Amino acid sequence: MKYDITSCIVLYKNDATLLSNAIASFLNTTLKVKLYLIDNSPTDELRSICPDLRVHYVHNPSNPGFGAAHNIAITKSIEEGSKYHLVLNPDVYFDKGNLELLFNFMESNIEVGHVMPKVLYPDDSIQYLCKTNPTVFDLFARRFLPNFIKAMFKDRMNAYEYKDKDYNQIMYNIPYLSGCFMFLRTDTLKKVGLFDDRIFMYIEDADLTRRFLQVSRTAYYPEAVVYHHFEKGSHKSWKLMWYSIHGAIIYFNKWGWFVRNK
Repeated sequence: MKYDITSCIVLYKNDATLLSNAIASFLNTTLKVKLYLIDNSPTDELRSICPDLRVHYVHNPSNPGFGAAHNIAITKSIEEGSKYHLVLNPDVYFDKGNLELLFNFMESNIEVGHVMPKVLYPDDSIQYLCKTNPTVFDLFARRFLPNFIKAMFKDRMNAYEYKDKDYNQIMYNIPYLSGCFMFLRTDTLKKVGLFDDRIFMYIEDADLTRRFLQVSRTAYYPEAVVYHHFEKGSHKSWKLMWYSIHGAIIYFNKWGWFVRNK
């Protein structure tokens, strides 16, 4: 079967309620879809989370990381001839019709390889997830500088997160789109390659978006809206912070340490 959209959620000891909401959101469509659950957890307790025949569960306890686990599903999606592939976080949910909006947008804009919808917190406030290409300073400042010092660089930080743009308007050629919801044209994925599996987690989305922009357009499409619980895990765990730093080193070794290419 040729699918309109395949998707993947990478799991690791997830909250079952949040995960069920994400799964239900994706499956609530008349489009031909298939969902991969790649479970990096030590046990397969989540195997029975959804009995729907459109869901394919893979237990992957070696836990190679976020990008590497998504690559398992992306490879299968390409082999199956899926038209689009959605990288979906387990803490995202959305109403019926949003997949169709994104699908139709991509069908009408064949030069776009990667689109992201408007992303809101559960309280309906906006998440500023369109960004310029990160610099070492941007990442360091956001993670380590106290708020009173960050305030000195407010204009720079706002520009980095596109806060000086209108998030109610369609925007094109965004250098960096969040990995929480990446709606990707599979034919473009074939050209740019998969996630860089050397990056365990964090900033792999910046790297992939940047590669998409080399061969296609990227887009932010606010007519489609999703909700994201979003927790800054790297701010709460030394281990996750190390993954963040390690990923940044790989990213800047690849793209350069001192030049921001907008």
